[in-house]
Amino acid sequence: MASRGMPLDTAAIFSTVMEGILYGFSVLMFGGTMWALTHRRRMKDINRINTAVAFMLLILSTAHMIVDIIRIEEGLVTYRDTFPGGPAAFFADVTQITFVVKNIIYTMQTMLGDGMVIYRCYIVWQSVWVIIVPSCLWLGITVCGICAVYSVSKATNQAGNIFAKATGQWITAFYAMTLASNLLASGFLAYRIWKMERDISAVRTSNNSMMPIVRVLADAAILYSVTLLSALVCFVEGNNGQYVVLDMIMPIISIAFYMIIIRMAMKTTSYGHISTAKMGSNETARETPQQYHMMRMPVEVHISQITHQDETSIDILKN
Repeated sequence: MASRGMPLDTAAIFSTVMEGILYGFSVLMFGGTMWALTHRRRMKDINRINTAVAFMLLILSTAHMIVDIIRIEEGLVTYRDTFPGGPAAFFADVTQITFVVKNIIYTMQTMLGDGMVIYRCYIVWQSVWVIIVPSCLWLGITVCGICAVYSVSKATNQAGNIFAKATGQWITAFYAMTLASNLLASGFLAYRIWKMERDISAVRTSNNSMMPIVRVLADAAILYSVTLLSALVCFVEGNNGQYVVLDMIMPIISIAFYMIIIRMAMKTTSYGHISTAKMGSNETARETPQQYHMMRMPVEVHISQITHQDETSIDILKN
């Protein structure tokens, strides 16, 4: 299948610019994520899994950005007049080491991001059965990603056509399974939190709700899924726009992860302020015997238990 759309050298420039903009935004959100994970926390209370994944996503995004800059420099400057066919042919050559390396990084980033969504789904549901299908899809993503990178590196006969059958079948399957895995795991996760919210909303006395968490999970899933769907459609149609979307996906994976962590921290801080206010109210109530008696009524105990359930739900999700 012959490629269509914008020239490959133009696509390379545009994709790098767009990736750079999103990468800068992801670095800013990484700083917010580190604050959310470490602010007013002792070392032993810091969530090591989320912290490690946040750092790994930043490292992979940075490495991908560097490889893209090197690739632009080689295609437009170093080999501009010496590579057969010029810059367009250089960027079409899938056997170039920079192209292979950037696809390895992208595969690792996808496996890491999707794996964390599945892990969160398991933590919230506390059931292996819920994540069986997403986990199988994740294993398929791993296999297809490895095979795609291998086929690209060995594509000597059709090195200038990434849409050839030998490479295209693996890449198409990779995009499709990534999209399905993300939608399933994110859907299960959002549904579980929504159900927990519905179960306690009838007896909750405060305005605190976990629906903002459901919305941010949905926003992250939609952002990632729309980008993946765009890449899949462009690739199936043989359009060079898939190069642009592919480079944009790298920082988007990081952004989707960071925005959830930051929202969790905002919700936890909100609970902390409410708990402090309740403690102050209780101290005031102790000033008179009548108020002290009211504080010990069963309804007050019941409210305390509901608040504890909300906080536990947030803590489980943050793991």
